[in-house]
Amino acid sequence: QVQLLESGGGSVQSGGSLTLSCAASGYTYSTYCMGWFRQAPGMRREGVAAIDADGSTTYVDSVKGRFTISQDNAKNTLLLQMNSLKPEDTAMYYCAAGKLLYYSGGHYCTRDVDEYNYWGQGTQVTVSS
Repeated sequence: QVQLLESGGGSVQSGGSLTLSCAASGYTYSTYCMGWFRQAPGMRREGVAAIDADGSTTYVDSVKGRFTISQDNAKNTLLLQMNSLKPEDTAMYYCAAGKLLYYSGGHYCTRDVDEYNYWGQGTQVTVSS
C-alpha cells in the first residue's frame, strides 16, 4: 500500500519561499508518476507539477519559473521548491502517486487528477500580500 506524508507548509509573505516534502513508501518509484496538486477553497484540485523516475517534469503555466519539483529516489522523498510565492498560490497542497502512462515511444506523466490513485493528507500553504 502506497503511503504519502506531506510536510513543509506554512504562512509566508508574498515573494517568499517554501519547500514542501513528501515522504513516500510502499511503491516502486520507477513505475510511478509523482505529483504535487493544490486546492483552494471552492476551487477544483489542480495539478501543479509532476515528475517521473527519469526526472522528466511538467508544470502548470502559473508556476513555471517559480516552482521546482524534484525527488530523491534513494530516500523516497518528493520535493516542491516554491519561490516568489504569490497570494494566488494559497491552497492546500497534496502529494500524489500514480502509474506511469505509456505510448509507443516511451512513458510520461500528466498533471491530471484522475491519473493519480494515492494521496497524502495535504499541507496548507498561505501567502499573504
